[in-house]
Amino acid sequence: MSAAVEATEPRRRFDLSVYLVTDTRLSGLRGVAAVATAAARGGITLVQLRDPDATTRALIAAAGALQAVLAPHGIPLVINDRVDVALAVGADGVHLGDRDMPAAMARRLLGPDRIVGVTVHDAAEARAVDPAVADYAGIGPVFTTTTKAGARPAIGTEGFRALRRLVPLPAVGIGGIDAARAADVIAVGADGVAVVSAICAASDPEEAARAIAAAVAEGRRAR
Repeated sequence: MSAAVEATEPRRRFDLSVYLVTDTRLSGLRGVAAVATAAARGGITLVQLRDPDATTRALIAAAGALQAVLAPHGIPLVINDRVDVALAVGADGVHLGDRDMPAAMARRLLGPDRIVGVTVHDAAEARAVDPAVADYAGIGPVFTTTTKAGARPAIGTEGFRALRRLVPLPAVGIGGIDAARAADVIAVGADGVAVVSAICAASDPEEAARAIAAAVAEGRRAR
């Protein structure tokens, strides 16, 4: 396919520019809420709560803590995988992988106004994205990542560019992205970058987020 598929207007407005995916282990004793608090000052625009090992009760508690620190900044919170948790806490939406609840079913449960994100690894998944159901796609892994068990091989920036052209939605690049790589991912068509260790493992999450936001702006100027 030689031209990008025309993106549809999202059901609600949200900013994918600097998309923080939480990691309990990398956040350490500070906790994910403290990391998100600092990163919010640095310019993150959306947060995904991801903790596949947590109990339902622990996820609900973590989501509530994140909502408390993100709400003053107007930053949406989406829950990875767990539609039930998103409904329980009134989160802004969910992000779904290929092993999770089908996006169409999640949309029926969540209603028309919440965010539904989907994961895209290859051309088949890109072509299967339904803009009547989903609001954005996370495409990757762009670079090799160690923060997700069983991650697929990296597709690189050119692989991202090729998949981006097939997706009729806003899209973020995910996988091994930091401030040094963010501009390159934006330059090949990403609407934002999803980051994990670059912020969660940073000694100063606020400065890390600020550096990534600056790189995103640089990438947009390079288009």
